[in-house]
Amino acid sequence: MNLLNKTLALAITALALQSHAAPYQAILPAKSSVTFSYKQMGVAVDGRFKKFAAQVSFDPAKADAAKASIDVELASVDAGSSEADDEVVTKSWFNAAAFPKATFVAKQFKQTAPNQYEVSGTLTIKGQTREVKFPMKHTAQGKDGVLTGGFTLKRGDFNIGEGMWAKFDVVANDIQVNFSLTATQGK
Repeated sequence: MNLLNKTLALAITALALQSHAAPYQAILPAKSSVTFSYKQMGVAVDGRFKKFAAQVSFDPAKADAAKASIDVELASVDAGSSEADDEVVTKSWFNAAAFPKATFVAKQFKQTAPNQYEVSGTLTIKGQTREVKFPMKHTAQGKDGVLTGGFTLKRGDFNIGEGMWAKFDVVANDIQVNFSLTATQGK
């Protein structure tokens, strides 16, 4: 067997092994994040959620069979200051006492390019459920994979900021939500 044939055989074997790799089955919270950004009085503000749980079954080679969901504990918000953290969990904003979690459930993964997907599903916050669609990128890191993406949430669609906060003159309606989830094979 000449060098070219050996190289082709090795490449085909590597592709076959890659296509039969086990799907990602667990999220590593310590290596993952859910963040957000918005404008308050025209000034950019960043925040994050410290506690969330995600369930995933994702094989990059079989995206159409993927399943995923994430529950974000709204009271775990870090909005940049303790005053903001205390305010955003109140009834006017997240109403975390009555609605402790935001939940996203994926309905469809569609590959759009190598390692890039369009994800659609439902997002529920404060008892309001809306369809969302966003791009997601997969980056392999050994046996782990990093799934990144984001979308713009319209806070008015979920009654986030009621009463005197319902207008968008102080706090903008557009909230950019981003995630970076490190997934691993096995449970």
